[in-house]
Amino acid sequence: MTARTISAALAALRSGEVTATALLDEAIAAADAHDDALGIYLTRFDDPAREAAGAADAVYAAGDPAGPLLGIPLGIKDIITSVEGPTTAQSLVHDASWGGQADAPVVARLRAAGGIIAGKTTTMEFATGVPDPSKPFPIPRNPWNPDHWTGGSSSGTGNGVATGAMLGGLGTDTGGSIRIPAAFCGISGIKASFGRVPKSGCVPLGYSLDNIGPMARSARDCAIMLAVLAGYDASDPSAADEPVPDYEAALTGDLTDLRIGIDTLAEYRRADQDPRLGELLDAALGVLTARGATVVPVQLPYYRELTAATGITSRSEAFAYHAPDLRTRWPDYFAATRQGVGVAPAYSGADYVQAQRVRRLGQRELAGLFGTVDLIVTPTASVEAFTVDGLGEMTERFRAMHTSYWNAVGNPALSVPMGFGANGLPLGLQIVGRPFDEATVLRAGDAYQQETDWHLREPAQEAAQEAAQEATERSVVPV
Repeated sequence: MTARTISAALAALRSGEVTATALLDEAIAAADAHDDALGIYLTRFDDPAREAAGAADAVYAAGDPAGPLLGIPLGIKDIITSVEGPTTAQSLVHDASWGGQADAPVVARLRAAGGIIAGKTTTMEFATGVPDPSKPFPIPRNPWNPDHWTGGSSSGTGNGVATGAMLGGLGTDTGGSIRIPAAFCGISGIKASFGRVPKSGCVPLGYSLDNIGPMARSARDCAIMLAVLAGYDASDPSAADEPVPDYEAALTGDLTDLRIGIDTLAEYRRADQDPRLGELLDAALGVLTARGATVVPVQLPYYRELTAATGITSRSEAFAYHAPDLRTRWPDYFAATRQGVGVAPAYSGADYVQAQRVRRLGQRELAGLFGTVDLIVTPTASVEAFTVDGLGEMTERFRAMHTSYWNAVGNPALSVPMGFGANGLPLGLQIVGRPFDEATVLRAGDAYQQETDWHLREPAQEAAQEAAQEATERSVVPV
């Protein structure tokens, strides 16, 4: 079966080609097939999801399908609360009843739009670090090669969408935790502008950096979900009271007169970068220019300084939240959490203040740069997904991720798949826009996907094609 996008599934539901119950059954079957091996879910809500699917079918049968996500199975990263509960943050330390098991505003909005909450997906402990095999939680694995990681921390939503265990879901992004697993798992995901989506009801990591956002197969799917998620909510002190555009209407496919900046930073041209990265990036830019865009060279201001500012800020703000438990329950934390958050006391108050000054400076400089271009394009990462066995060496490897820069300044950033690296694992293209201009970011991502099918590739499908090719090659008799 061809991979289902949310947009295609909605069309099939509205035409009567498929029912919400059948759509959920497909997702449950995929979860049954892959969950144990890949670590997609922490908690599944099969029974309440089936009830919700039946209710959605009744609405469709009555001819009044008003909900923009009516009947769509969705996963929720397990640091975000829902009435089904619990919210574990994938931690022995966290009180699973945190938040009172009420719906976070984003979950309430998905549910009101007709979305079906299929379960709570795996993450890293408190959305930071890497898996810890010594703790009693699943190790998320890459659906393209289970010896490799999904990326994090929105791991289960990433591999869940890739395998069809859900059609979309929520991730969170403090330094790249939506965009990295989207890139590594071959799907799409967007970190909207800081404040665009309310984050109350989400266990905090970095108060001034955290974002909640959609992950799905396509940029169009992300636009459909973001239209539901975005908008002011008084429960979040960081929420921005900005008008929310019609994201789906912006997806015209036309990029005429759009100016796209490309920065060939030395940080992208790493010694360990994937050998195919350059050609894939050039091909992606070719697609965008064929759609009417003009590519111009730019230089991102203060790249290393802003990347460092994200690290200092996130660790310091996380330590402010975790300090009491770190003092009393140190062994219960994941090793990577202790290593990451536990170093924060080494930063002084002056370090934190200077990091915020750098962030403001970066925002001003980028505002000037975005006066000359409409979008900036980079690789999401310079490398394919790491092996699970190599996750202990993450400090250096995280430098191959090109996401945290944009958390420091708050701009919207989308990752879409742009092909496969030398080892057959997905690589991602990152598209970044002006603050609160997600519509242009999504327009470019959708235009790219109208010309490519990387976002529709499925792991099992690719494996079957490779096996068939190898069989063909073995059957050829040399002459």
